[in-house]
Amino acid sequence: MANLKSIRDRINSVKNTRKITEAMRLVAAAKVRRAQQQVLDSRPFADRLAQVLYRLQTRLKLEDVDLPLLRARQVKTVGLLVISGDRGLCGAYNANIIRYAENRARELQEKGLDYQFIIIGRKALQYFSRRQQPILASYTNLPQIPSATESAKIATEFTDNFLTGKLDRVELLYSRFVSLISSKPITQTILPLEPQGLEPKDDEIFRLIIKDGKFGVQREVLETTVREIPRDMIFEQDAVQLLNALLPLYVNNQLLRALREATASELAARMTAMSNASDNAAELARILTLSYNKARQAAITQEIIEVVSGAATVS
Repeated sequence: MANLKSIRDRINSVKNTRKITEAMRLVAAAKVRRAQQQVLDSRPFADRLAQVLYRLQTRLKLEDVDLPLLRARQVKTVGLLVISGDRGLCGAYNANIIRYAENRARELQEKGLDYQFIIIGRKALQYFSRRQQPILASYTNLPQIPSATESAKIATEFTDNFLTGKLDRVELLYSRFVSLISSKPITQTILPLEPQGLEPKDDEIFRLIIKDGKFGVQREVLETTVREIPRDMIFEQDAVQLLNALLPLYVNNQLLRALREATASELAARMTAMSNASDNAAELARILTLSYNKARQAAITQEIIEVVSGAATVS
């Protein structure tokens, strides 16, 4: 009976755990739809802004304009802006981006360059703090759905470090959303801004859909053709004034886009992890229920044998 009670208690525990993981899966599924929609909504503006900068490049000959954000200098210290999550229970999402950042830091060391971490997310902050890594700044407990206010604050601070010479280069390391079951850590050089890197390319995006009650991914290719500015167009401001206004906006927009991509990747990873946990809990409950029924049947059979044996002895 003691064995039956322990199995019954474990079945109840597994079922309660499954209720929690299933609730977390549903919450993550609802949030990832909103996060993915924000990623899709932010891309047209980013593409248009890049087109404007490219057109200004071709019309105003940016190579003749000396701007701090476009000025490449000898690289001595690189700022690694790492975007991770504040919470766990999202599979290997945090581990992958942390490992990716470690490898990048190791590559810079092998080249004889110094590096400073700028960390977004509590998980990466805890990891690198325990290993005594150089951390220039950290940001935690950001809203689940990032906004332009948070990205502007972060972008302003690392841009100031670049302009004052503390950092000679800033690289953005984040998880780019690929699908509901996949994300890819990538590196994007965000400072200095090089004119030839502003030309937009055809972009393949992933739209989140629901089909037959299940989540799916639909691919769509966006055409981002660039049209040159007409020769007879006249700008009231000169190139320096235009670019001083547009380039900080471009940096902020790239960071906001990366934050939203990372958020969508984290939520998708959490939804997948909780779905797997729910399936495993259901399977474990099934196995335990089978074991409980076998043990209960064995106990009943043993009691019947004892009753029959006792009756035979009395007779």
